[in-house]
Amino acid sequence: MVIIDLMSRASVTAVALVLVVPTAYTQSNFDIQRAEMVEEIIRVVEQTSSYTGKLQLDNHVIEAIRTVPRHEFVPIELREISSYLNRPLPIGNGQTISQPYIVALMSDLANISPDSIVLEIGTGSGYQAAVLAKLAKHVYTIEIIEPLGLYASEILDRLEYTNVSVKISDGYLGWPEYAPFDAIIVTAAPEQIPEPLIQQLKLGGRLVIPVGPKDRVQSLQVLEKTSSGEIQTTDVLPVRFVPLTRK
Repeated sequence: MVIIDLMSRASVTAVALVLVVPTAYTQSNFDIQRAEMVEEIIRVVEQTSSYTGKLQLDNHVIEAIRTVPRHEFVPIELREISSYLNRPLPIGNGQTISQPYIVALMSDLANISPDSIVLEIGTGSGYQAAVLAKLAKHVYTIEIIEPLGLYASEILDRLEYTNVSVKISDGYLGWPEYAPFDAIIVTAAPEQIPEPLIQQLKLGGRLVIPVGPKDRVQSLQVLEKTSSGEIQTTDVLPVRFVPLTRK
């Protein structure tokens, strides 16, 4: 399901079309590459444990990464050689699909359960939303760039991720109709954490977000709202994300 509440459909460009051409690469090739990517993520988790405090990720997160076909969310010209490299990739309109390790880490830090209602800000091509859909009861995801939001919705529908709702809107404002959320994940970096997202986080919930200036190293942070409403923020890892775009 896609909901549009800003920008006309006339803005849809070739970025949404270039991704739909099938490749001749076989499924077994992708399965092998995805298995190798998972092993690489496990190694990187161990290598970065001095930053994150995590020697391993939750098994449910690893299984989600192991099963979601990342190549489906990657531009056709990069699909065969780059889909399962542990690196971010361009998806058009100045945006990227995040590094698989970062997707896995953020999903783990969000502490998602099968009953969780999750908000994602920055749908991109839909990969992070697909991973979250494997972990949560429902995922609400917002993308401000209409071509990306429309295409992500098409991919997610085709792959039958029925527990994901896509909205084309300003993610800074969150999605108050479905708040409060058990977890919120932001895949672009604001200079400061948006107050509406803090307000829409459930007591006991976690907000995982990169924070910092554009074109500089940022900090991946976990904001936790305690049962008493107190806000506790932890810096996890230096990262580099595209900036959070406003209307």
